Amino acid sequence: MRLRLAGAVLLSAAAYYVYLPLPSGVSEPWKLMLLDALFRSFMQASDVAHALGVCHRVHLLNRLVSWVEEIEARSCNAVHVADSTLGGVPTRVFQPKGGKQLKRGVIYFHGGGWALGSGRMRSYDLLCRKMAEELDSVIMSVDYRLAPEAVFPDQYHDALAASRAFLSAQVLERYSIDPERVCVSGDSAGGNLAAAVAQELSSDDGLTVKFKVQALIYPVLQALDFYTPSYQQNRAVPILYRPVMARFWLQYLGADMSLEPLLLANNHSSLDQPAISGSTRSKLDWTALLPAERRKHFRPVVKETGSPGVMDTHTHFGASVTPSRSLQA
Repeated sequence: MRLRLAGAVLLSAAAYYVYLPLPSGVSEPWKLMLLDALFRSFMQASDVAHALGVCHRVHLLNRLVSWVEEIEARSCNAVHVADSTLGGVPTRVFQPKGGKQLKRGVIYFHGGGWALGSGRMRSYDLLCRKMAEELDSVIMSVDYRLAPEAVFPDQYHDALAASRAFLSAQVLERYSIDPERVCVSGDSAGGNLAAAVAQELSSDDGLTVKFKVQALIYPVLQALDFYTPSYQQNRAVPILYRPVMARFWLQYLGADMSLEPLLLANNHSSLDQPAISGSTRSKLDWTALLPAERRKHFRPVVKETGSPGVMDTHTHFGASVTPSRSLQA
C-alpha cells in the first residue's frame, strides 16, 4: 500500500513537472512537453554544477547532448558521409550517390545558441542525409567553435572562412557542385550565421561564385528587442523561453551574465544610449510592419532611460569588438 501511494505521488509530481498548457495549434504537444522537461532538467543540473564550481554550465549541457546525440560518420546506400574540414573548420560532408553529374551545394550551420550542438548530432545528421538524398545535393554541415571558449566574433569568423572555402573553385570542382546552384542555410543561431555570411559575401567583389539561395530556419536575427510580437505571444511556450534566449546572447557576446534582467526589460537599447544609431533605434517600433489584423494586443516596450554603461564593451564584454553583420543581421 505504501509503495502504491509513493508511486502515485511520484507519478503526480512527474506529471506536474512535465505538463504545460500549450496553444491549440501545437503539433504533437506531449512530445514537446517531454522534450521541454528533459531540457529544463539538463539546464537545472548544469546550473547546479556551475554554482558548485564543478564545470561551466555549457560544458555539462554539451556533454549530455554529445552522449545522447552524437554519432559517427556512416555512409549508406544513398549518401556517402565523411568528416572533413572546410576553410580549416571541422565539417561533415554528405554526398548523394548517383543522380546528376553536377550537384546542388548547401553549406549548413547548426543551431544551439552559438554554444551547444554539432553537425555530428543524430538530428542534424539525419536532416543533412535527407537533404542530400531528396535534393540531390552535396551538404556540408559546419562545426564552428562554441561558447564559452569562443565568443563573438569567433563563430562568425568560422562561418565566414568555411563559406569562402565552400565557394572556392577547388571545393566546387572536387565535389562536383554546380556553381549556379549554391545555398547557405542554418537554423536558429546557425540561421544568424547563415544570414551574416550571405550579406557579407554578397558584397565581396573578389568572389567569382556567390550564394544563389539563402534558406533560414527560425533564425535569430536581432537582440535589440526582447518584446517583439513573437516574444510576447510565445513567452510561455517551450522550449526557448525569453530568459534562456537572453542568456545565450550574453554567452555569445562574452558578456556579464548579470545583464540578463536588463535585456529582458529592454533596458539595453534605451533612448539615451548614444551607441545605437537613430536609424537602428527606429526599428524597435515594429507596429508599422504588422497588418492591422496581426497587431492584436502587442505593444512595443521601449525604455526612455537606460542603464549607464550597458553599451560599454570594455566594462561588460570579454573584449572590445566592432559590430559586424552577425549582430546586425
